[in-house]
Amino acid sequence: MKILILCTGNSCRSQMAHGFLQSFDDKLYVRSAGTQPAEHINPMAVSVMKEAGIDISDHIPVDVENYIDEPWDYVITVCSNADATCPSFKGRVGKRLHIGFDDPSKLSGTESYVTGEFRRVRDEIKNAFARFYLSEIKKVELPHCMCE
Repeated sequence: MKILILCTGNSCRSQMAHGFLQSFDDKLYVRSAGTQPAEHINPMAVSVMKEAGIDISDHIPVDVENYIDEPWDYVITVCSNADATCPSFKGRVGKRLHIGFDDPSKLSGTESYVTGEFRRVRDEIKNAFARFYLSEIKKVELPHCMCE
């Protein structure tokens, strides 16, 4: 199973989603990329993922063009900009999904506030990708929750 997670900068949300999804099942081929990749991964994303027991410190932002010719079972966008500008893939794409999240890297404020927002988005990503993994990959029927 090949899954590509796409964001604009590939420095925060897509990297966290990549880390979680790979941690759920090491047999999955998971990659993340950006439509306009940043120079480096966001240090706060690395920090809050480490708190969750996942090390993404060796991840680097990658241009989606590196993956455009490959076949993918899933291409998942995690930000509205990447969803709107998602390129056409030359390789076969089984399903294209959008699972959007706020961008904590754009926030300003106290360190406590920004850290809290990174944790909130991290937890939202973990929950959404756990649901994706169980329902789409493992084919487990999940109860619908009115709280989402």
